[in-house]
Amino acid sequence: MAAKLPKDAFEYYVSLGDGRSYQAVARHFAVTKRAVTNRARKEEWQQRVAEIEAKARQGAEQRLAEALEDMNGRHIKSLRIVQARALEALRDMPLQTAMEAVRALDVAIRQERLIRGEPSDRTAIQVEDVIRREYSRWLTVEGDDAEEAGNG
Repeated sequence: MAAKLPKDAFEYYVSLGDGRSYQAVARHFAVTKRAVTNRARKEEWQQRVAEIEAKARQGAEQRLAEALEDMNGRHIKSLRIVQARALEALRDMPLQTAMEAVRALDVAIRQERLIRGEPSDRTAIQVEDVIRREYSRWLTVEGDDAEEAGNG
């Protein structure tokens, strides 16, 4: 084994992934393991690989965080559409048939709270408050005050 270890030996070493070893590099380039070990020590292969892997993990984590953020954004937009439609249905329906809209609004609010990391167990009270507020707003007739609309 009189061959000399080429300059791109480190790149080959890194490309071996989980199966990387100095012996595998030595076999590939037809050199002694001692030649690979000496070069690796001199060029700090172990430290360089650790830095490359750390950067790769950071990049992967960043991409995952961005993907999760994008997904949450899409879900929140969808939930807002459901909420808007549920509120429209509540406004347009008689009180007796509005329960589907109430359920849709409740589900949308719970999901939005979960996505935003908020507890969802308080939503029943919030839905009730939203419904009361929206009904009082919608039942107000132009030119009449809120009390007359409630009695009419």
